[in-house]
Amino acid sequence: MDLAAGFPATTRDDWRALALAVLRRSGVEAASPEEALSGPTYDGVTLSPLYDADDLPAAPPFDRAAHAARAAGGWDVRQRHAVPDPEAVLADLENGVTSLWLAVGDGAIPVGELGRVLKGVHLDLAPITLDAGHRTAEAAEALLALAAERGTPARGNLGAGTAGGRDTAVRLARRCAAEFPGLRAVTVDATPYHDAGGGDADELGCSIALGVACLRALTDAGLSVEEAFGQLEFRYAATDDQFATIAKLRAARRLWARIAELCGVETGTPAAGASGAQLQHVVTSSAMMTARDPYVNMLRTTVACFAAGVGGADAVTAQPFDACLGPPDAFSRRIARNTQALLLEEAGVGRVADPAGGSWYVERRTADLAERAWEWFQDIEAAGGIDPAAGLVARRVAATRERRAADVAHRRFPITGVSEYPQPGERPPRRPRRDGPWPASSREGTPAGLPVIRYAQEFEELRDVADALPERPKVFLATIGPVAAHSARAAFAANLFHAGGLATETAGPGAEPDQIATAFAVSGTTVACLCSTDRLYAQHAEAVAAALRKAGARLVWLAGQGSYDGVDACLHTGCDALGVLRTTFDVLEVAR
Repeated sequence: MDLAAGFPATTRDDWRALALAVLRRSGVEAASPEEALSGPTYDGVTLSPLYDADDLPAAPPFDRAAHAARAAGGWDVRQRHAVPDPEAVLADLENGVTSLWLAVGDGAIPVGELGRVLKGVHLDLAPITLDAGHRTAEAAEALLALAAERGTPARGNLGAGTAGGRDTAVRLARRCAAEFPGLRAVTVDATPYHDAGGGDADELGCSIALGVACLRALTDAGLSVEEAFGQLEFRYAATDDQFATIAKLRAARRLWARIAELCGVETGTPAAGASGAQLQHVVTSSAMMTARDPYVNMLRTTVACFAAGVGGADAVTAQPFDACLGPPDAFSRRIARNTQALLLEEAGVGRVADPAGGSWYVERRTADLAERAWEWFQDIEAAGGIDPAAGLVARRVAATRERRAADVAHRRFPITGVSEYPQPGERPPRRPRRDGPWPASSREGTPAGLPVIRYAQEFEELRDVADALPERPKVFLATIGPVAAHSARAAFAANLFHAGGLATETAGPGAEPDQIATAFAVSGTTVACLCSTDRLYAQHAEAVAAALRKAGARLVWLAGQGSYDGVDACLHTGCDALGVLRTTFDVLEVAR
């Protein structure tokens, strides 16, 4: 059936003409709609306003048939545990979790406690992934001994990698290849590059370079190329940018398939038994999580899990919504696992093979991202590989981090509940102090020169300062005119100041400068912000600003744009909100 039957044929040029006419009526002058409406990602991939069949790459990374095996059972629901709580482990496994990711070592589960934590766990049914840092060898031996004691084969991943040293990875990989066919030895963890503020191409290029370094180490130690490929599992971060995550995971498989092809190894999917297939463990992003209004994290992780599933992840970990506040409680663990249960069992996301395949937009974005990541991988290889290129990697990730930080500061990268729509006076849930490192993965193997950041942290630091004071710092909103005239900009200004933990007090309706100045004096603050329409600013802004100065105002903002005597600076969409807040803190003499 032709769904387009009865409609006139259209072309992209037809759309361009119509879109350009609309833009010009809106006051936008551009040579084409693409020029006006396209924008780059942090990776340099251009996102266009319209895609069609001409945007499909010549060779999509995989067809839907290759994903049919995974789609039949969905993905592996992998829950992380960092405290020795066997009851919590069993509660997860009895309620939808299918494998465990255990943080073992200092500040986490003691190696000697593995047997107690896994009491009642059928190791042949529930795969175990270890994250033990410099204690990887010790933790791996404990897990293998436990499996031997119970007479069951161990399954999962021993978690060796840069954290435990590549020598440890080689020893464990040789043993796994020879003795444990259901067990992998090495985790190629790309999340440190993401958690340092890197972009998707940064994360992908570094992961492929790290994977290639592991292949070299394993084959140099005597493993065949096929055996070496079979010992690796890749870990990526999933964010609430749905299409970016879908494209990243699809691009990752395309990149690794290219490496396998160059090595003469069969490509495809792990479920189909291809030795060169990339096995993906995807964890919801630590960098996107917020300590403020943490319940919004439930929405972030839901979108991220959906994107991971649609993108083809083999295993998915949803971080509890309160993960950055401390060890999660039973409620937050339940919500985390039920998020995936809903997606798999109610929404049926796992029953569809490669649901994004064939989308003009997703296929084009996947191909463009893969191209950028491959170029970055080649730069790393030209510098000698992932280890010698540590400085180059740190500089590139820092550049991406700074671009995103500027967008966060200017609220071009909005963070709900933090930089946008904050809750004044909010008290986050209390959790026991975290002894281990943030974020989720062990950071003992974090590449040199890479920090661990969260996108919201600079706004949240100001909120923490304001919350710790006996009396919350205040900004006076000098509203001019009737409520209908000033409410929009007053709400805009209040939202901005609340993002830094500042309280606001409003003058109310009226335009009399002395009346507004009297209300300001009573408020007890020294910072004011004029809020009204451009028409009323032209009539009253300078007089009101002068009255506020006379009443003791040391800093006068104006919500909107324009130059008026007595006004220090303006607040508007796209302004440096963090800069505004820090200046306000300084004038209010609040130590940051």
